[in-house]
Amino acid sequence: MSGADFEYAIKKDVRNNPIVREVDEARQRQIRRSLAIGGVLVLVILFSAWQNLALVQHGYATQRLQDEMAAEQAINRRLHLEIDVLRTPERIEMLAKQLKLVAPSQAEAIVIERVIPSAPPDKSVVAAR
Repeated sequence: MSGADFEYAIKKDVRNNPIVREVDEARQRQIRRSLAIGGVLVLVILFSAWQNLALVQHGYATQRLQDEMAAEQAINRRLHLEIDVLRTPERIEMLAKQLKLVAPSQAEAIVIERVIPSAPPDKSVVAAR
């Protein structure tokens, strides 16, 4: 037998043990640092987006309230105009004639004078409890 044939005759002891990798602490620190920086950046971006969304919502609410106020002011102007039209002496006289009302004579008219309250004395005493 030659040397090449002899090699196949020997049973080689092959161990298939799992390979255990060592944990690279420097790489783990770098990954944690990268994740922490990324997390902070995500939080900053989310906070900024939240602030922007709140600003836009407040802008919409302000615009809606301004529109409602303008509509209410238009209604208020219309109602004041209607009050002024209803209070005109010509209209009141026309309605009085339709109801067959007549103006009272001087003898029938009673004028009620408005009483103006007098000023309190200079040194007034208020009862205390």
